[in-house]
Amino acid sequence: MNMLAVAILVLVTAQRASEVWLARRNTKRLLAAGGAEHGAGHYPVMVALHATWLLSLWWLAPAREVSLPLLALYAACQVFRLWILVTLGARWTTRIITVPGERLVARGPFRFIRHPNYALVAIEVPLLPLVFNLVAVAVIFAVLNFAMLAWRIAVENRALGYVRS
Repeated sequence: MNMLAVAILVLVTAQRASEVWLARRNTKRLLAAGGAEHGAGHYPVMVALHATWLLSLWWLAPAREVSLPLLALYAACQVFRLWILVTLGARWTTRIITVPGERLVARGPFRFIRHPNYALVAIEVPLLPLVFNLVAVAVIFAVLNFAMLAWRIAVENRALGYVRS
């Protein structure tokens, strides 16, 4: 067993668990403020996809060598993740929630790209398996995630009305 690989998986799992907690808290607050959820039907599929991705890494990666350059790239992605979370603040959630009267965020990474979190996830999903040289896992989940994101982005774009302030 490679203890660095296990430590990476522990940190990623803890990060994802804390994001689930934060998302639930923010979702409750947004709904209490009159928000409406969009695309709830695809949410369980997305959760299952990401849970399966992480479980596959727990199953396959603990005995693998770690690519330090790819790990450094993955760590850089986490800085981008933090920028997204800080920019959205209490509006960040894993669900698509719109609140009447709220303007779309147009600062931080949103100045440059409409869906920075989805761009980040599109990179992370194949990148972390590649840290452990799990090429097949990277390809399979990249393709599945691409399909999920195409579905989700279409739903979110309709919900947001393509409007930026």
